[in-house]
Amino acid sequence: MADKTPKESDAPFATRIDPIKEGLSKEQMYYIRQVELEQWKKKTQKLRTRNVVTGLAIGALVLGIYGYTFYSVSQERIMDEMDEEAKRARMQGPKTGAN
Repeated sequence: MADKTPKESDAPFATRIDPIKEGLSKEQMYYIRQVELEQWKKKTQKLRTRNVVTGLAIGALVLGIYGYTFYSVSQERIMDEMDEEAKRARMQGPKTGAN
């Protein structure tokens, strides 16, 4: 399994620091918060776009199901009307002993 802790780097800009353990000044903490906020804003924009696309896809699916339901119910009415016409035609037909 992969090691969760990052490897130590020789480059000073690539080393990870723990703000709680390190003695950082207020300015350094402020800078770290600003950088984290900018990274969060970038990630949030991507997530918002994905959420909008997902919402539109789900909405289209719901509207499709809703439309199909109305379409199928209207087809059933046509079949009911055809059944009524067939009943009327049978009633108006000649009367025999089998009817």
